[in-house]
Amino acid sequence: MRIGIDARSILNPAKGDAIGVGHYTYQLIRHLLEIDSENEYVLFFDFRVREKDVKKFSRPNVQIRFYPFSDYKKYLPGAYSEILGTATLQKEKLDVLHSTSALNRIPMGFSGKTIVTFHDMAAFEIPQYLPAVGRTRDKAISNIMAAKAVKIIAVSNSVKAELKKHLKIVEEKMEVIYSGLDGRFFQEPETSGAKILSKYDISKKYILFLGTLEPSKNIAQLLEAFAKFKNLQKKQNGGKFDFQLVLAGKRGWMSKAYPQIIKDLGLIKDVIFTGYIIGDELVPLFRGAQFFIMPSFHEGFGMTVLEAFATQTPAIVSNVASLPEIAGDAALFVDPMSVEEITKAMSTLANDSALCAELRAKGMEQAKKFDWKKTARQTLEIYREIGGK
Repeated sequence: MRIGIDARSILNPAKGDAIGVGHYTYQLIRHLLEIDSENEYVLFFDFRVREKDVKKFSRPNVQIRFYPFSDYKKYLPGAYSEILGTATLQKEKLDVLHSTSALNRIPMGFSGKTIVTFHDMAAFEIPQYLPAVGRTRDKAISNIMAAKAVKIIAVSNSVKAELKKHLKIVEEKMEVIYSGLDGRFFQEPETSGAKILSKYDISKKYILFLGTLEPSKNIAQLLEAFAKFKNLQKKQNGGKFDFQLVLAGKRGWMSKAYPQIIKDLGLIKDVIFTGYIIGDELVPLFRGAQFFIMPSFHEGFGMTVLEAFATQTPAIVSNVASLPEIAGDAALFVDPMSVEEITKAMSTLANDSALCAELRAKGMEQAKKFDWKKTARQTLEIYREIGGK
């Protein structure tokens, strides 16, 4: 069987380091190649990626292809670009083509069998928290890709239910396959925690948020809850407050508003922005935190919750979308719309060491359920089901 995988989300020169879909695509390909030496794989990369950067994917059963003229796509008429993309795919005579994201559009002219992974339906579920242009584009492409797919992989039952609700996808066309968790989160970090604390000027106990800083992640209400948490702690501890809130991740849409909110709430000395966190720093940053918090309005999967679990970091997470499904009984759940609930949860974990210990143990067991080899095996079964017909 000849299997094509759209790998343009990896090593994408236009978008920088791989996050989200890029991580999913990289780990899926890596583990597929570990378990399958029989089938042929054709991996499609962005035209601008250097050949030396894709050597890690070299195998006897792997062929590397580069999407043509993607460097000049903005100068080409849409139809011309569509024709070139179709021709590139058609000539490979694929038995199946896997688009690892619904937002990586397959040319309409491609007539082969396609599988599409849907990671998120935020544009449909929480459009008010996303930029208008982006959500309109995402909705349009999602509709096109859902119609084109022979089979859809949903990364959670929550996403599957949302596909039924918004795109009217029939049950037999969908399969839920959970993403895995990188094994390094279970291991002791090579980078010292003290080095990370020094780098980011973290001088107190800290609460960690990790993700893109944007409205869908509920940053404004998180800051308001943290301010109330600060006041409660000061009342309980004779005016002392020994916590910081570490907001780790790149700045996204509307993030320019957060420094002013912090100033208005009197939190200038209490909130730290780290920017994008490189891979080696993630584990020590998690391990050093008193607890992790994800108060998002919506998540298609919620990988960072599992990363917290694997590093034995207690977690507060929203009780919406996929998060209860992924976290099981291993987190403290809150209504993301309730500042009071978020504040109360912070106070609970800050003062209840027994509960923190319980959540650490439960979190570790929950995290162990998510394995990339299992993801790869289940995905390979879909390839065989579709590509073998």
